[in-house]
Amino acid sequence: MTAVATEFETVIGLEVHVQLTTRSKMFCACSTDYAGAAPNTHVCPVCLGLPGTLPVINEKAIEYIVMTGLALNCEIPPFSKFDRKNYHYPDLMKGYQISQYDLPICRNGWLEIQVEGQEPRRIGITRVHMEEDTARLLHRTDPVTGKGYSLIDVNRSGTPLVEIVSEPDLRSPAEAREYLVRLRQILRYIGVSDANMEEGNFRCDANISLRPRGSTTFGTKVEIKNMNSFRAVHDALAFEERRQAEILLSGGTIEQETRGWVDDRGVTVTQRSKEEANDYRYFPEPDLPPLRLSREFVERVRAKLPELPAVRRERLLSLGLSDYEASTITEARERADYYDELVGRLQGDRQRAAKLAANWVLGEVLRWTNATGREITELPVTPERLAELISLVEAGTITQAVAKEVFETMASTGKTAAQVVEEGGLAQISGADELLETVRKAIDANPKAVADYRAGKEAAIKFLIGQVMRETRGRANPAVVQDLLKSELGKGE
Repeated sequence: MTAVATEFETVIGLEVHVQLTTRSKMFCACSTDYAGAAPNTHVCPVCLGLPGTLPVINEKAIEYIVMTGLALNCEIPPFSKFDRKNYHYPDLMKGYQISQYDLPICRNGWLEIQVEGQEPRRIGITRVHMEEDTARLLHRTDPVTGKGYSLIDVNRSGTPLVEIVSEPDLRSPAEAREYLVRLRQILRYIGVSDANMEEGNFRCDANISLRPRGSTTFGTKVEIKNMNSFRAVHDALAFEERRQAEILLSGGTIEQETRGWVDDRGVTVTQRSKEEANDYRYFPEPDLPPLRLSREFVERVRAKLPELPAVRRERLLSLGLSDYEASTITEARERADYYDELVGRLQGDRQRAAKLAANWVLGEVLRWTNATGREITELPVTPERLAELISLVEAGTITQAVAKEVFETMASTGKTAAQVVEEGGLAQISGADELLETVRKAIDANPKAVADYRAGKEAAIKFLIGQVMRETRGRANPAVVQDLLKSELGKGE
């Protein structure tokens, strides 16, 4: 075991910033659809921070943050307010950010995680509060002088930004990564954010400290920034864990600071000393009224919540699916929606329908999305059309092998299963008279398999069945073929 594991306990808390997918910005009517737009074209006097402008609260953003809080089991207080967070960075147009300090919209929530091989754990969520995003700095180097300079693109400034602050309940880099995966999954399920770290609309800062194992007193925490993937978060925390352990074991002390993750070197480096809350000189935002959220408003938002992934997973497990099947299907809402609709369209016993649907979604459907790089919502084979294909297999009209071929054609042409089967002459051959000649050819062409079967090797007959299936392009009824083979092979004994 490492020194970290034996001597110390790791304490991690995460601060996650999430851009909301509203059509307009948090305090003005500028469009948030600025991806790919020319710099400084989605701006107005409000998000440019010009003197004399007044912010107006985006109601849809408030609905989205309440929805987020409810999905994370938070309390939604009836009263909250906005505050000014004062600091002077080049990407902050006004010299302050409209945020929330002591009275956030959501508080005291939790999110359950489970790292493989461990019991499920609830991670506390201190608060979920609303603020506005900053502008974006673009760093350049002058090709003539070689000197660096920065440009400011204000398109992002004012985009609704939710900050989700966890309690310091995480105990390993693996738990931190799992927390982020589950959090992103929920945000995507409820449709409030694209939650993509690589695109910058799901950003994470981590606070980490070590303390002697068994102690209840927190150590000195270090904040880590500049992590743009789940892997980077895990690796940065693992590095910092080792770095702090080495310092403590050598008799040194940890300095409270902000460090940046350098991905290509695999290290954290000092950026600045860590600010405290009083450094920001918070005070109530004078240009915005306090928020008073009625119980009726909160319940209307709650009614819009979809079935959340953890609940959905448990429902699928109750239908007899394996943990892998239930977890993979519920990984994305669109996939789970497709699956549920497919199950609803299949006839017969619910558990059998659930298993059939899982086999197809985790087989041919996922194979198509992986091969094409497209979303399941773009698949031409809708749940209704896939149910029709499955019904042809269940009725014995086509074989399972042919069904997979039919699916591929349906996906590439948009045709129905019935059209593909009819046009391709793919209906199953079940007549003994039609199959007898093919069976005899397979016997004549494979004397070794015949000898093995007659010598008592039952598996040899499967090889012969495969030869007949190949000859008939998968259309032969396997049960009929097996009966014919046994009959013909018995004659020669």
